[in-house]
Amino acid sequence: MSLSILGARVIDPNSGLDQVTDLHLEAGKVVAIGAAPVGFTANRTLEAQGLIAAPGLVDLDVALREPGYSRKGTIASETRAAVAGGVTSLCCPPLTRPVLDTSAVTELILDRARDAGHSKVYPIGALTKGLEGEQLAELVALRDAGCVAFGNGLNEISNNRTLARALEYAATFDLTVVFHSQDRDLSQGGLAHEGPMASFLGLPGIPESAETVALARNLLLVEQSGVRAHFSQLTSARGARLIAQAQALGLPVTADVALYQLILTDEALRDFSSLYHVQPPLRTATDRDGLREAVKSGVIQAISSHHQPHERDAKLAPFGATEPGISSVELLLPLAMTLVADGLLDLPTLLARLSSGPAAALALPAGQLKVGAAADLVLFDPKASTVAGEQWYSRGDNCPFMGHCLPGAVRYTLVDGHICHEA
Repeated sequence: MSLSILGARVIDPNSGLDQVTDLHLEAGKVVAIGAAPVGFTANRTLEAQGLIAAPGLVDLDVALREPGYSRKGTIASETRAAVAGGVTSLCCPPLTRPVLDTSAVTELILDRARDAGHSKVYPIGALTKGLEGEQLAELVALRDAGCVAFGNGLNEISNNRTLARALEYAATFDLTVVFHSQDRDLSQGGLAHEGPMASFLGLPGIPESAETVALARNLLLVEQSGVRAHFSQLTSARGARLIAQAQALGLPVTADVALYQLILTDEALRDFSSLYHVQPPLRTATDRDGLREAVKSGVIQAISSHHQPHERDAKLAPFGATEPGISSVELLLPLAMTLVADGLLDLPTLLARLSSGPAAALALPAGQLKVGAAADLVLFDPKASTVAGEQWYSRGDNCPFMGHCLPGAVRYTLVDGHICHEA
């Protein structure tokens, strides 16, 4: 299929392109920016005046729930939700049933993603078998099956020797390790950030040091091993400063933050709403401001949804008995546009943190608009608005932003030149 997109403001953070021009797509690739190639004939033309064309968003943490938790979501439902939010490439974590620690599970996920035909899926394999933190998974076999990185989620590897050997092995094969830094002992039993709000509500707290202690240990072992490391779901200003110091030393480390951590604070828990129950927890306004500054400076180069869909019953129990997580991948672009509307980021910088930044962090073939690249892009109207929940594709509606009017609206999402979402 050949397609022409006419008159859009094309923003490609990777190359610095920002101008009103035309895009021409053919055979799943961008074949021209500006004038059409000689002999090019479009099967379809999109009049895109007033719209912004940008690289498709890249989300580094989207729980697809399949295999094993289809009551919460499926690969088909959650990738459909992703393209509605402008996401054309996503990484799924290894917390499935069975755990994503074998080539067979990797291939199952990739096959079902291809059958669904929505966003591209890049699995993150388990660093240890069963995520138990004891025996190393078959990392090279998982890489060959399609895993792009390896992590243990919030299942901390408590034995420092085991973790050091795992990182040395990963470094030998030039593999990327993803850390979710939260000390198990300091966070055990905690439900909210340890501070005045948790005390007021009578909720057991998780101190900031649960993140920073684990983060400091992990950074020291990264320095020792030389492994490429990505630190996911930062929640504290001090954690962001530790990442900045590591980068200043030349360590090969990158980081991301959950979008909701840039918007919400632990004050949202005041009414005990389980929709705000997340792990790691929402922290203070000071932490939120520190994370925003780190995103603005590029210390944190990726903003992710950290999408975790749940069935309705999972959020209906008392706060402490509910399952943590927010379903938000299909709101990724309009929620992120609130950062522009509030003057925190300019639009090109925001798009960089949503596309080229995360793609570079895990070396994914995504996040750029250039001739010869895959035609993965989003067309959105920055002057329109999205009412969260008006259309909803995820199986999980555990989203605290339901009913909110958000800036910006995705009009088209294209993957390999094929229109996967059309508003």
